[in-house]
Amino acid sequence: MATVDLRLRGLHKRFEDFLALDDVSLDVAAGELVCLLGPSGCGKTTLLRCIAGLERQDAGTIAFGGRDVSHLPPQARDYGILFQSYALFPHLDVAANVAYGLRGWSRSASQARVAELLALVGLSDSARKYPSQLSGGQQQRVALARALAPRPSLLLLDEPLSALDAQVRERLCGELRGLQRQLGITTLMVTHDQDEALLMADRIAVLNRGRIEQYAAPEDLYRRPASPFVAEFIGRGNWLPYELREGAAWIGDQALTLPTPSPAGPGRLFCRPEAILVNPPAPQPNLLQGRVRERIFLGSRCRLGFELNALPGLSLVAELAPEIAATLDQGSLRIALPPHALQVFAT
Repeated sequence: MATVDLRLRGLHKRFEDFLALDDVSLDVAAGELVCLLGPSGCGKTTLLRCIAGLERQDAGTIAFGGRDVSHLPPQARDYGILFQSYALFPHLDVAANVAYGLRGWSRSASQARVAELLALVGLSDSARKYPSQLSGGQQQRVALARALAPRPSLLLLDEPLSALDAQVRERLCGELRGLQRQLGITTLMVTHDQDEALLMADRIAVLNRGRIEQYAAPEDLYRRPASPFVAEFIGRGNWLPYELREGAAWIGDQALTLPTPSPAGPGRLFCRPEAILVNPPAPQPNLLQGRVRERIFLGSRCRLGFELNALPGLSLVAELAPEIAATLDQGSLRIALPPHALQVFAT
């Protein structure tokens, strides 16, 4: 069992009539990278700012390394923070920006630490450049080096990649994750981008309206969402309403085999697009008939929109390899919903 490094218990925070955090509890293991993920206004940035001491929670406790820091000022909490804006000083060169947090260190120790960090982030040849002379990705690396310079025990990242274009962001995601693993530093990262979270995190806390809806590894969140909100927010999916008749679930006139336990009443079925089988060999459970209404080429996959014969007007989305999708005609096709890929949510 990994040692718990950061422990939050029962955090509440209200801004006048707005409840930003509602009984938030969370454990982060030593060396773990945890993403706080959710839509705007869900409370993720407020939670990060409370951990940093930049906001004071109304109730609850924050402990780091076994030490209660709930009421300590920011400078006493031993963390490094990287903001969305990077907040570099334009009048200081790269080396001076990185050294800013090393006041109190000897000159030789500071210079050695700056050289070490710039080498770590691949900017040794940019020490005398100014922020205006750097690309967005380079500025992000300088800001990261500055946050790491004092050797903090906790790294807090507030949407550090959101200002970058998609291609640079994807590359830096991998670099940042590799660097975090190399250093073994406990890290909490705020993002609204699910791809970033899935790519980087050991675990993801999905927030909604100030509460944690689910806290789990990326694969568990994707394959076994705990609520309709998580299912809709993470990836794409299909929702199919069913009725309960004679002890069985029905879509129109088609009886379905569902994962156990059987539902106690009517509800909705959730299924990921890539789990749907198109024109599978018979026999198959949950075999439906449908017609292709839309075909979208997405490079490595093709997204097909179907209309089900059993429920006219209801669309179903499947994703297939392009070479398989190209062999399908516009006529009636068999569509199978594997029971193991279905998740039942009550209405």
